[in-house]
Amino acid sequence: MTRKNRPLSPHLQIYRPQLTSLMSIAHRLTGVALAVGTLGLVYWLGAAAYGPEAYQRAHGLFAPWIGTLGLFLWSVALFYHLSNGLRHLMWDLGYGFEREAVYKSGYIVLGATAVLTVLAWGIGCTV
Repeated sequence: MTRKNRPLSPHLQIYRPQLTSLMSIAHRLTGVALAVGTLGLVYWLGAAAYGPEAYQRAHGLFAPWIGTLGLFLWSVALFYHLSNGLRHLMWDLGYGFEREAVYKSGYIVLGATAVLTVLAWGIGCTV
């Protein structure tokens, strides 16, 4: 008996990703990205505390454009995870379970992520 001739479960042919499912997956992925990015931050801070040579090595790793891109993506993950976490907090309190409210809060999370990221980088680049 071979498995290759067995049909797929019907829901795999009819299921269409929705905003709520994609945001749930993104929330988990941004949590992982924040953990990995925090390890990089700890490395950079540790190198700064260890001495000038260690700091120069860390600076050389994070200073090129790839480091800046990583920091930008980490900040996007931070603001998305924060905004979506607040949305989940409201759900834990029993608010916003209606379909319209779920989608509205989802779009608010996406907008807040964009605005907070632009504000943080705008302010950070002017200081």
